[in-house]
Amino acid sequence: MSAVPPPGLTLPDVWYVAARSKTLRAAPLAVTIQGRPLVLFRGRDGVPAAFSDRCPHRNVPLSMGTVVKGELQCQYHGWRFDSKGACTAVPGLVDGEVSLRSRCAETFACVEQQGFVWVYTTPNVEASSRPFVFPHFDEAPYSSVVREFLVAASVHAVVENTLDVPHTAYLHGGLFRTAQKSNVIDVVVRRHGTFAEAEFIGEPAPKGLVGRLLAPGGGVTEHTDRFLLPSIAQVEYRLGTKSHLMATSALTPVTDTETRVFVVVTFKLPLPAWLVKPFVAPIAGQIFAQDAVMLKKQTEQVKRFGGERYTSTELDVLGPQVTRLMKQAAAKEAPPEGVDEHRLRMKT
Repeated sequence: MSAVPPPGLTLPDVWYVAARSKTLRAAPLAVTIQGRPLVLFRGRDGVPAAFSDRCPHRNVPLSMGTVVKGELQCQYHGWRFDSKGACTAVPGLVDGEVSLRSRCAETFACVEQQGFVWVYTTPNVEASSRPFVFPHFDEAPYSSVVREFLVAASVHAVVENTLDVPHTAYLHGGLFRTAQKSNVIDVVVRRHGTFAEAEFIGEPAPKGLVGRLLAPGGGVTEHTDRFLLPSIAQVEYRLGTKSHLMATSALTPVTDTETRVFVVVTFKLPLPAWLVKPFVAPIAGQIFAQDAVMLKKQTEQVKRFGGERYTSTELDVLGPQVTRLMKQAAAKEAPPEGVDEHRLRMKT
């Protein structure tokens, strides 16, 4: 029986995607990360800011308010806060200092890049790192498709599903691989201090629609799946110099059993991008929708039986590595030096 991260596991001092840039417009936007209600808004010059979604005056949600001249105004009594959380106005107050520390909103570091708004999980501090950068995004000759899903499952369950090869032949049969297993390949599994990866050696191009797009003429692919702390899951396929596909999922824990998934599928292929792109979005959407249904059923079963119970084999390649990395990060343990590596074989 394999161990998984315990319920309620939260990671401090990390970045999560809070929203896509296009969803944060003039009005405040309520989001939840690791069970914590937050509010996003655009301050002066359109730069995003993130607060706890609670006015320090009387606990009303600030997301109910409005943005006035780049400042967030509470709907209840009209208190206003600049993007640094300082209270700049208390309507009706004649004497006394407005911006006392007790009147400040709780703030979170916030960065907008590549069309996403990222929030740092520790309040009222300068971030000690920078958010993840999606590889090859907006880089010629690559094209990208972005999708967003809300999944009724834990981050760990979503990561393991995203990086799990065996289920694709059954849950996604015809789209991605088939149940017919005719090839035996080697898999090299590596765990570093902050990420783990599985390299699949000698794997033929996957059968199904995805394989035909990636390698119309067939061939042997370079295939690597990887997990990067705190919650990036990445599937990468390469065939020579002309075909390269990378599906990167940035996972944001909403609650213990609910995860928001921001997927970026980036590719360059022998076929023209304008011809391929209309097919990539619906295929990716169908694959992730199928996964979402299964993950919801898995979560319901865990709740129904009163907890998780797993039995694993060597084919559950990255799940144990993800568990260890997440537990170490939650405990703020220093990552171990060097690389832990082992090999196995599987049929595909």
